[in-house]
This record gives sequence, structure tokens and C-alpha cells, in this order.
Amino acid sequence: MPWQECSRMDRRLEFVRLAEASGTPFTTLCAGFGISPKTGYKWLTRYAEEGVAGLADRSRRPQTSPHRTPDAVVAALAEVVAAHPAWGGRKLHAVLVARGIAGVPAPSTITAIIQREGLRPPVQPGTHPVTRFEAETPNDRWQLDFMGPRPLRTGRVIPLTLLDDHSRYALGLEAVPAQTRATVQAVLAACFERYGLPSEILTDNGPPWGSSHPRTRTQLEVWLMQLGITVTYGRPLHPQTQGKIERFHRTIQLEVFAGPLWPDRPAAQSAFDAFRHSSNHDRPHEALDLQPPDRRYQRSSRVWTGELPPLEYADDALVRIVTPKGIIRVYGHTLYVGEAFQRLPVGLIPTATDGVYRLLFANQQLRTVDLRQHDQP
Repeated sequence: MPWQECSRMDRRLEFVRLAEASGTPFTTLCAGFGISPKTGYKWLTRYAEEGVAGLADRSRRPQTSPHRTPDAVVAALAEVVAAHPAWGGRKLHAVLVARGIAGVPAPSTITAIIQREGLRPPVQPGTHPVTRFEAETPNDRWQLDFMGPRPLRTGRVIPLTLLDDHSRYALGLEAVPAQTRATVQAVLAACFERYGLPSEILTDNGPPWGSSHPRTRTQLEVWLMQLGITVTYGRPLHPQTQGKIERFHRTIQLEVFAGPLWPDRPAAQSAFDAFRHSSNHDRPHEALDLQPPDRRYQRSSRVWTGELPPLEYADDALVRIVTPKGIIRVYGHTLYVGEAFQRLPVGLIPTATDGVYRLLFANQQLRTVDLRQHDQP
């Protein structure tokens, strides 16, 4: 989709940084952002010559940096705290230094100033930290989740979030009206177009991506599997499995929803866009050596074509089409695969044990089946 007026600068900066970090063909990257290569080269040239200021429309006034005094430092700190109430002293220190403010105090002093000036309520003590895992490279694993519904002055909104596990880069933050498969699939398709395909997506066990039955796959999961994306699920009642996105949600609650109610979903989406840009390009992350996530993220080399690849299996595979009831028949045996696979081919690959097969869909194994037993559910 072409750039919208309200987030033009943010998207130009995101485009430039992805172009610098990514090995994706330039025309592909431009297509993901809905711009022509000519426009893309224009913003790269302006950024190289003038930095971020070069990405502004020529009619806009350049920002100035007034003389700083101790009172001005406190005022600048208050401004950042108001915009990012969840940030601690180290993040705030890094941001103020990055903004070129003279006389920035130490992080511990910043914390003391916040308390002395009453810039935000005292932080309540939390639980002991837990050990987190991290994907090795960008796009190895994305985390996907809904926040609970949030009220608006008119109706409600459900935030849908998508986060790169390695870099903490916010790939998507969408104000959606309902938790449906069609909604999630449309958001994912837009993210795939912009950022390419991940290797894995981690979610919780809830709908529309998960099912309470371990052998039951959802239509959304089947779609992702056909794209070569592995879908994994957090352990039930263990939100720390998705600790990064849970922490991201707490920050959204503090920075986007702590104030007056947004009037409607478009207004909430504008707030989401501004928050996502700040989170990706401004927010120093302690797990990233106080660098913002965009310094660590790069676009995936797996390009989204907009089409599902053909389902092909090895020559020694037994290929069967799943019926509308979700079953296949093999040598007189009835095997349940799942209604989500209906009218799609699956493959059974023989193992070293006679009668035992690996049941595959696309390039992923669903389970092992033993035809020496009676009909399997």
C-alpha cells in the first residue's frame, strides 16, 4: 500500500534503514513499500546527504535545537517520560544523549529526578526475572499475539501484534475489529509483503491460530505451513514463553492506552503507527546494548510472491487427497488428518520399518503413522 500522509516520515526512515541492512533486491523492497525504484533512490540519496532531515517534505521547516540549561534538561526528560512512561533511567539517558542534549545526568540521577519531580507514579515491585530465549538471527522466529480488547469512545479495538524475536523489531501493530482468521491472514500477508517470510511463527494456543486438540490444525496454520513457515505454540498457562511480546503489550498499555480513550479505530491506528515507529527506531533496548531494534533487524531473504507454492512430494511418497471430513485412506486403513487440510494433498514417506510412514504436509511432518495397527483416529 502506498505511504499514508500520517506516517510518511516514519515509513521513509524504515525503508532507508531496511535498504541499508537488507540483501533483498532493491526493486523487491520498493514493491513491499508500494513505491517505485525512482522514489526509493530519491530517499536513499536525500538520507545519505542530509540524514533523517532529508526525508522530510521540502516545504517543512527544519527542527532547531535551542540552548540547553539544567532546567531544559529536566524539561526534555519530562517530555520523554510523558511519551514513554515505561522506560527506565538507562533508556532515558541514551535517548537524551542521542538527541544531543548537553549536561545529561547519569541514569541513576535521572531516576532520582523522575521521583523528585513526580514525573510518574512509583514502580511497584515485580516478580523475579525469568530466563528468556532468543532467536539467533532476524526472521528466524516471529511472535504473534492479540492484546485483549480495549475500549474506545465508539466501540472497541483489539490490538494485533507481530514481533521479531531476535531484534524485538515490531513488524506489525494493527487495530483490528475482531479475532478472526481472515483478519489475521490479511495482516500477515501485508507484513510478508514488506518484510519477507519468517522461518517460524510462535503463538499461544488460542484461536484463530491454535486449537485445544494437539492433532487438530487450523486453516491459518495450514496456510502458513504451505508457505514453508513452521508454527509453534507456547505452553498452556506459561505466558513467559512469549515473554518479549507480553512485555511489548505492557509497554503499549502504558504508552498508548494510559490516557483518554481514543475516539475510534482510525485514531487508535494512528497512535499505534507512531508508537511502532518510536519502538523500532528510537527506543534503546537493554537486551540490545541500548540500541533500538532497527539496528539489529534486516528484511528476510525469503520473498513473498503473494501466491502459495505447489505441494510436491518425493517420488517414493504415497500421495493422498484429504477428504472434506479430513481423512485419507491408505491400503484399506482410514487416517484422520484434519478438516483444515481438506482437498489438499498430503504425503506418506516410508521409514526403515515396514508399515510405518512419516505423514507430511508441504515440507513439514505432521506425525508418524503405523499401518500395522488398526484404523487410527
